[in-house]
Amino acid sequence: MRSTRIAIPAAMLGALTLQALSTTPASAATVPTAIPAVSCHNLPPLPYAVHAKAVTIRSKASSKSTALGVLYKSHKFSVAKKSGTWLYITDKTTGVKGWVSGTYVYRDVRMCLD
Repeated sequence: MRSTRIAIPAAMLGALTLQALSTTPASAATVPTAIPAVSCHNLPPLPYAVHAKAVTIRSKASSKSTALGVLYKSHKFSVAKKSGTWLYITDKTTGVKGWVSGTYVYRDVRMCLD
């Protein structure tokens, strides 16, 4: 099978491109609308989540204490209190309560611009 090439003069290509760029209808222009100001100071805090592959829920704030469960990456949970780098949590899925090392979890934050 033989391919056929069609030669288009460069001047013609330039004219086609110029026309395509210059034919923007006036109705396409958008007017920015104001977004109402909402304070984020009154919103509840964002949840904590695991950022390691997994973190063990323990009975005490110590890596040597009894394991009660496991939280996996991106799992969200609530924190009731802190002791040093340890967080006392409640796993919302299973209801298990215990301590996790704060080294392996993070809390999303939001920035208020008002």
